[in-house]
Amino acid sequence: MKSLNKILTGFIGIALSFLAAAVLIKLQGNSPIDAYRALFNYGLASWFSLSSTLNNATPLILTGMAAAIAFSSNVVNLGEPGQLIVGALTAALLGYYLPLPGVLGIFVILIISGIVGGLYGGLAGVLKKYYKMDEFITTLMLNFIADYLTLYLATYPFLDENSYVPATHMIKREFFLPTINGINISFFIAIFMVFVSFFVVNHLKKGYEWRMMGHNYDFSKIGGCKNEENLIWVMFYTGFLSGLAGALLILGGTQHRFIKGIGANYGWDGVMLAIVGGNGVIETSVFAIFFGFLKAGGIGMEFEVSIPSEFTMVLQAIIVLLVVATRSTISYYSDKIKASLKAKRVVKSSE
Repeated sequence: MKSLNKILTGFIGIALSFLAAAVLIKLQGNSPIDAYRALFNYGLASWFSLSSTLNNATPLILTGMAAAIAFSSNVVNLGEPGQLIVGALTAALLGYYLPLPGVLGIFVILIISGIVGGLYGGLAGVLKKYYKMDEFITTLMLNFIADYLTLYLATYPFLDENSYVPATHMIKREFFLPTINGINISFFIAIFMVFVSFFVVNHLKKGYEWRMMGHNYDFSKIGGCKNEENLIWVMFYTGFLSGLAGALLILGGTQHRFIKGIGANYGWDGVMLAIVGGNGVIETSVFAIFFGFLKAGGIGMEFEVSIPSEFTMVLQAIIVLLVVATRSTISYYSDKIKASLKAKRVVKSSE
């Protein structure tokens, strides 16, 4: 029921966001109706547009889950962008040098890339445990290190000399992830990880301790949870998800190599999705598909109505603000009404 409430209040906030965005579109001299028609046509109207939406949503599902699991565990992991590109570079290098056959090679690449992302995320947990360094700061700084280090590696030691931009060699064709009716297999891998993450968080002892740590850090520690150790495991698991997202961008994307900017805004979009989804695994994944729709449809708004595709980023920011405001407002007044009704029942029973 709580999941349904989060999704419903989220879509109420999204509806209000579209109304606010319509005003901005009108102020630019464009028709909101034409803009939203183009958004729908390029995002949902045909099988091709739907498959584009789902393919765009793939990395968002994983980075959104990573942020949601971390935040719900009272861990501030803002390192998804860095963990994603570290995983992407690992996949690109393994995809070129790994001497294994297709399916086995793909499996090894995905696992190792996820583990590398997890280790990079776990580094912030280790710094927190042994040096009391705030993970808010360390994950942010590790993003910069990952960004410039991977760019250096792609520009110099692992540069494809035939490329016109800093990029690694293209991975072997046998490691390309196939598509089913236009939908890349990477989307189904991401959906599989949704079920795995839901099981981990809700049905394993470790996941229970993560949730208790998120509800009340001190109480969970008094109750016997090893919070500092759990923080490292949270950072590792969420880093694994982000690293896996990077690997899927290489194996299931269009470039099949590491190039500058391949991570785009997928990491930061994941943080926004966790906020919109109320830090729930299922809820965040649902809104990740919606954000994938915005990315696919945003191209249509640019082509058909001449609205810059960057406008979708503005729309995403508006959505985050209004969803949070809507959810908080509804929660406040519903609690107030419940308290009032309960008080009236108490008064009647005492008479």
